[in-house]
Amino acid sequence: MDRVMKLSSKTAVVIFSKSSCCMCHAVKSLFYNLGVSPAIYELDEEPKGWEMEKALQRLGCNPSVPAVFIGGQLVNSTNSIMSLHLTNRLVPMLKDAGAIWL
Repeated sequence: MDRVMKLSSKTAVVIFSKSSCCMCHAVKSLFYNLGVSPAIYELDEEPKGWEMEKALQRLGCNPSVPAVFIGGQLVNSTNSIMSLHLTNRLVPMLKDAGAIWL
């Protein structure tokens, strides 16, 4: 869990993903379209990805991916991200975290 927490606090937006996950792709596309350059960790390509996946599950991510951290705080799943976006709360959150400036 230490590795996940350390990685999640290094950049304004961190996404733990799997390269074959369609919901992960949708979340990453949303952030790119908003002008965010997130740090992305593909758990199926990381040497200790399975350990990170277990740590994310212990943090409450179910399913474990996509797991999104904004400003070091776990925002969680696709539903949470899309809900924030549709209620116009995602962009202010990204601005506060320093992920976007405009």
